[in-house]
Amino acid sequence: MDMLSRTADALAVTPLLNCLLREATDPAEDPETHRVPTEPVPGTTSSPSPAATPRHTVHRLRATGRLLRVRPGHRPSGPELWTGRAWRALDHARLVDLAVQEMCATTGRANPALAAEMAASRAAVRAVLAARARRAPPEDLWLRSEQALVMGHPYHPAPKARTSEGSPTAWLRYAPEAYARFPLVLLGVREDAVVEDGDTRALDALGGAPPGYRLLPAHPWQLDLSDGASRLRSAFAEGRLVRLGTTRAPARPTSSVRTVYIPGDGGHAREDVFLKFSLDVRITNDVRRMRRHELLHVRRTDPLVTAAFAAMGGPAAWLSDRGYRTVDGLFETCAVLVRDGLDRRLVPGATAVLTAALCEGFPGNPLDRLTDPRAWWSAYLRCVVPPVLEAFARFGVAVECHLQNTLVAVDALGTPVQSVFRDAEGAKTVPGTPHEAAWRRLVYCLVVNNLSEVAGALTHRFPGSAAALWALARDEFERSGRLPALPDLAGLLDAPTLPGKANLLSRWIRAEGTAPRYLPVPNPLANGTVGSTRART
Repeated sequence: MDMLSRTADALAVTPLLNCLLREATDPAEDPETHRVPTEPVPGTTSSPSPAATPRHTVHRLRATGRLLRVRPGHRPSGPELWTGRAWRALDHARLVDLAVQEMCATTGRANPALAAEMAASRAAVRAVLAARARRAPPEDLWLRSEQALVMGHPYHPAPKARTSEGSPTAWLRYAPEAYARFPLVLLGVREDAVVEDGDTRALDALGGAPPGYRLLPAHPWQLDLSDGASRLRSAFAEGRLVRLGTTRAPARPTSSVRTVYIPGDGGHAREDVFLKFSLDVRITNDVRRMRRHELLHVRRTDPLVTAAFAAMGGPAAWLSDRGYRTVDGLFETCAVLVRDGLDRRLVPGATAVLTAALCEGFPGNPLDRLTDPRAWWSAYLRCVVPPVLEAFARFGVAVECHLQNTLVAVDALGTPVQSVFRDAEGAKTVPGTPHEAAWRRLVYCLVVNNLSEVAGALTHRFPGSAAALWALARDEFERSGRLPALPDLAGLLDAPTLPGKANLLSRWIRAEGTAPRYLPVPNPLANGTVGSTRART
């Protein structure tokens, strides 16, 4: 196996291994030493000193009873399977086989499509690594962070699968991780076929349309995927759609793949903007087509979220999904959603970075400059936690503040000074969503997904710091407890566990889109976790 393949294998192993450890195992005795080495859940409880950290931890798969040994830490690695006589190293393909056997035994059903996606995800990582070696990363720090996620979701079995069929060459030209940039296709939509809602004026600034037509940008990948569709061919044949060329400025795909960024022209003619497209490709848990009901949800939800952030008075910002435009009869295929750009949302002198990239790493990562994580972490908490909790307490708005929907703006020293949130499709509003369901999703996104991963990245760099970091986090939550109408907070701080998303099980039983499974994970904010260390922080 060459170096590129070894790197791809390691990057693909970690998220699948995380899924198995979270969803399918219990601590077990090492058959060689007859001991159960213990290690805190990464980023949650007190971290041992480097000398005390076990070299390996052993886990028993619940359904098959097989023993799995790993090198522990924020990113577990080096999986090995006990053969009855010795430990045998597992590459990604063998780990997929092990996961398939465990899920079949757990659920009593097979899912060959997901097994294929796991293999495709690893192939995609290798293709991305090869492409990155041939291309220069963006000079802009924020764009570099948006295009940094080579490993991707750290708790997903197939985070980089784009499709289970075909060669990566079909999508690498559109892949953010491959530093892609490409022009959008410009279509003209006959005025009697235009369907739109909200503020879509930014679309008209991308070019010109002939009389009787409105401008509609299209993602070239989506057009390729839809090229054989009879309704699309008919629209062109009937003149409801015409091709008008491409945008002058290239678009940059962001971490979600189907959302692209178009910079402004430096003047007043065109501001920077994000455009979110339908994309008939499965990425993590869903085919990324913008469905009609999702767009209607966005148009109901976004004004409420925008108003909430405006009422809070900053510095936290919301990128509004202003409106959409599409084609009658091709509503979901051709839909494009207009989202605020960054230029007018950032505080002066600040630079945005994608929070998920802080955890995975990228050149220029502000975490690379730290000598003590506590001051940086305190600033991050102040930026992220209060506006999320206040939006829920005062306005009944639960933003989907997971790592990929959260940007943190940093000053010249790399210190967080502002949070920026996005994606009204994932936002929930009460009473539109039951209070309990909205709060559970908020807790998962904020604590389990966002804060735990950032704290884990800091703890990896500064072993032994986790207890102090979570004591500071609990302090921040307690200050927010003074908010009226937030009775859920006391329960959050006292709960021994929190809901963790079970992506492997949800995908295996095909429940990801309708009723994803959650399971309890240790609560890093609980009194019993940090209470013994508070006096030292």
